Parts: sequence; structure tokens; C-alpha cells
Amino acid sequence: MTGGGHPPFLVVGHINKVHGTRGELFVWPLTDHPDSHFTPGAVHLPAGEGGDHPSATLAELTVEAVRPYRKGFLARFAGVDDRAAAERLRGRYLLRPFDAIDRPDEDEVFYHELLGAAVVHRDGSALGTVREVFPVRPSDLLEVAGPDGEFLLPFNRRVVVEVDRERRRVIVDPPEGLLP
Repeated sequence: MTGGGHPPFLVVGHINKVHGTRGELFVWPLTDHPDSHFTPGAVHLPAGEGGDHPSATLAELTVEAVRPYRKGFLARFAGVDDRAAAERLRGRYLLRPFDAIDRPDEDEVFYHELLGAAVVHRDGSALGTVREVFPVRPSDLLEVAGPDGEFLLPFNRRVVVEVDRERRRVIVDPPEGLLP
């Protein structure tokens, strides 16, 4: 997908819990480039109930201060000065406009570009379409819905030969025994 195929906003983090009594929040980053999004002055939009569009009732959040904490960040946002104000944000996703997102390197892809893409074996045979992307370790997984049911494929260089953005195809060459 290019240009108009991108969503207007992308999720870059999740507010997990309140930390202390002065409005600090523990944020779990959901981006490969957290330093671009969790820096003083960065503006985030708290998501509404669906998680993919800004809340109609919550104001944008500007990062005042941020520091590493465990596997995430402790962040202070302008105007969030006490525990009660912070509690209203707990559990929300943080969105940024697509234009504020770092462009992927040539060998990187946004997950939304994979959803609905055709999965094709290197030999040309159709295997199905990508239904979901699961960011797990050691390798992200593609959930593929095919004519013989659903199956998971590792999204790594050993299995995925190419991601053809223009034709919305994921070309794979899985080892024997991986496909159903």
C-alpha cells in the first residue's frame, strides 16, 4: 500500500498503569522507533474505545518528560498533574498521525500493509491471505487464511522471500512440513 492506503493514525504505545501520585504513567511502546515518539514535545492522541481513532472526549497529550523504566517508559504529559488525571488515561492506546511516523527502511514493512495481502508460494501457488500479524518473539507470525483453513507462518527472512507492496503479495518459501 502506498499513499492513501495508510490509515490516518498509527498506534505507537499503550498506557498500562499509573506510576505514583504526580501523574506519571507507565507506557508500553508499540513501535520499532520509540525514541522518535517518546521524547519531550511529542504530541500523542489518546485513542477512543476502538483503539484506532482519537478519543472524542480526551485532549491530545504532549510529552513533558520521559525516562526509561523496565521495558517501557515513565512519561509525564502536560496537564496530567495528579493520580486522578492519570487514571483517566490508563488502558488507552496512544496514536500519532501517520505523517509523524518514521518511514520504514527498505526491508521493513508496516503491519497494516500486510493485512489482506495475498500469500503466494515461490512456485506461484496461492496459499491464502494475511488475516492478522502477531508480534511475538523470536519471529512475528502471519495468520494466513487459505482454502485448507488457517495456519501461521513466521515472518522472517528464512520464510518470506519478498513483500511486494505494489501487488499486495507476500511471497514465501517455507521449509518442508511448515504448511498444512
